[in-house]
Amino acid sequence: MQKKILVIEDDRKLLGNIIRFLEEENFEVKAVADGVNGIETAKNWIPDLIICDINLPLKDGYQVLHELSKEINTRTIPFIFLTARVEKEDLRKGMNLGADDYMFKPFELEDLLNSVNTRLMKSDYLKANKEIENESIKKIYDLDDKILVSVSSKMQLFPIKDLKYLKAENPYVHLRFANGKYSLNRQTLSEWETKLPPKYFIRIHRTTIINTEFITKIDRVGNMTYLLSLKDEEQPFAVSRRYRSKLKDKFSLATSYSTKH
Repeated sequence: MQKKILVIEDDRKLLGNIIRFLEEENFEVKAVADGVNGIETAKNWIPDLIICDINLPLKDGYQVLHELSKEINTRTIPFIFLTARVEKEDLRKGMNLGADDYMFKPFELEDLLNSVNTRLMKSDYLKANKEIENESIKKIYDLDDKILVSVSSKMQLFPIKDLKYLKAENPYVHLRFANGKYSLNRQTLSEWETKLPPKYFIRIHRTTIINTEFITKIDRVGNMTYLLSLKDEEQPFAVSRRYRSKLKDKFSLATSYSTKH
């Protein structure tokens, strides 16, 4: 089956060259010239990969990526930016939004093809393992259960009790284990929250779930904020106001609270 690629580019000459080249490589290609139509086409067509210029009319490439990252059907589509910008701030902005790669103008079409194939291969790998991961988190876990996750491109089993924290890093959830290893997972943080044993795992922020067994210290900062220190973690974790009550329900909180490990 042909892979579907959406190209969003307002330079007609470059757009035509990309379309012809990708079609010769047996891709099914759709093209639009502005950000608004790019967003609508992506939502309706659901391509396998998106190639998008940053400087676009109506909505720029950053806005396109931001809006698509909020939709469940488009948030995991591999996204390649085309740009003439080389400033670190621009690169950081795109990567923080979830961009998978950058192509700097002018570029060779063969280099673009290499990037496309690499991103599609990675996407196929993640999709192939998603069914395994889904099966792995169907039920509510016990602390002694094990989960199957991908670590350094290999599927490995880890005990739930060794899962230290989970942190959302769009479009993935970062799973950190007691041995220092980590996994990037496509399941949402809310999905994980429904499966992890609530006796041990609590959500402390819209982006963070922690295993309370690893808490070594709880500090109160001001009237409203708590900071959690986890075993072998240098930086403390802030508890947002929305989730503070969960922490209070579990611990008797004073100015400072320490646990023994």
